[in-house]
Amino acid sequence: MNIKIKMIKMKFKPLFTIFLAIIIIGIFSFSGLSLKKLQQPKLIAKDSVKKVAVADSLKLISNFRLKLFKDNAHASYYADKFTGRKTASGKRFDNNKYTAAHRKLAFGTVVKVTNLSNKKSVIVEITDRGPFTKGRDIDLSKRAFMEIATSKYGGSLKVKIEEVLD
Repeated sequence: MNIKIKMIKMKFKPLFTIFLAIIIIGIFSFSGLSLKKLQQPKLIAKDSVKKVAVADSLKLISNFRLKLFKDNAHASYYADKFTGRKTASGKRFDNNKYTAAHRKLAFGTVVKVTNLSNKKSVIVEITDRGPFTKGRDIDLSKRAFMEIATSKYGGSLKVKIEEVLD
């Protein structure tokens, strides 16, 4: 009789282990915890800017040096039709990111663009070539442009372009 009880216990031991594992997984999923969250530290989202800690807005940069690139420059913004297309640097363009196009500045260069009429500024990364319209010096993503624009309906601004140095 004692041998039969041991054999029954041995048959149910793997089932009990599986049942216990299912209960533990259920507790984690219902409590909002996951094994991935427990194993990985939380990372700050970065917006394709090298060597600069970025959350959502690139205005969080502090303690940086600036070098004047061009004063009284003419800035415009990208049309929505370019969203999703590849830029000259190979990255996909997104009008909701802080990026810009310039004819001469190297890809990955971080610049501060300041609206001369209201002194608002934004920091963007050069990811594309352009603008190819005569008289324009820099094309900003729509998000960056609207952040410094006085009128949300205008298509161009007079700006100061400063290179952010490491």
